[in-house]
Amino acid sequence: MRDRVRRLAVVLIVAAIVILIDQGTKTLALNTLRQDARIPLIGDWLGLQLAFNPGAIFSLGEGSTWVITVIGVAVTAVLIGAATRARDVWSAVGFGFIVGGAIGNLIDRLFSPPAFGIGHVTDFLAYGNLFIGNLADVALGIGAVFLIVAGLRTSRRRPDPASRPDPVDPVPAEETVHP
Repeated sequence: MRDRVRRLAVVLIVAAIVILIDQGTKTLALNTLRQDARIPLIGDWLGLQLAFNPGAIFSLGEGSTWVITVIGVAVTAVLIGAATRARDVWSAVGFGFIVGGAIGNLIDRLFSPPAFGIGHVTDFLAYGNLFIGNLADVALGIGAVFLIVAGLRTSRRRPDPASRPDPVDPVPAEETVHP
């Protein structure tokens, strides 16, 4: 029980840090960047440019922002429920990043213009000419990597089922007594 509480604390701390950094960088972007100008960071590969996304990834569903918001609330609730059952620190950190990223973008959808529930997500990390994202999106990716690593670590610790004795026949065949 104590370990479960500790893992949940890790989830909540990581999520809170992600939310604070995400919302802080979005505020900074709103105050310093423009939609019509890109500041290059790594040549044409990565830059800073303000954008507002009414849709999901790659602006999919931009005409249905309220549907994306409802789905976002439901998915975030499921993620929080799953996070309460994190089995190790790796998965707790992974869930923390994912929950924090989901809540960071959900805050925009709920409270950013044009109106409650149909707000546009503030983006500012321009990846070449592919898309523009934000740190909440980066956190989602980092969280996924942590969960994959946690899963791989768990699968390596599990013994091979073929090497275990058969639970149906606990007495080895050579010790069986026949009348």
